Amino acid sequence: MKDDLRYVVGAIKLSRRAMKQIKWNLFWAFAYNTSLIPIAAGLLYPYGIFFKPELAGFAMAMSSVTVVSLSLLLKKYTPIKNNH
Repeated sequence: MKDDLRYVVGAIKLSRRAMKQIKWNLFWAFAYNTSLIPIAAGLLYPYGIFFKPELAGFAMAMSSVTVVSLSLLLKKYTPIKNNH
């Protein structure tokens, strides 16, 4: 926090970027889970496609790792400075 109003523009840009990242994370989490949960539940077992419990647990952990990793991209964000 600074006492200069010019930083408000940067804060707004950062918040827009954060919302974009949240939507991107939701997309990947839904895509990942909707593709792997039916397999983990055994829906494809009649076709010989199934997850062992330890692989299903690992897949869910990787889902979380993916979301956290994508969120860490916000650390690289630097707003463009306006010198007006």
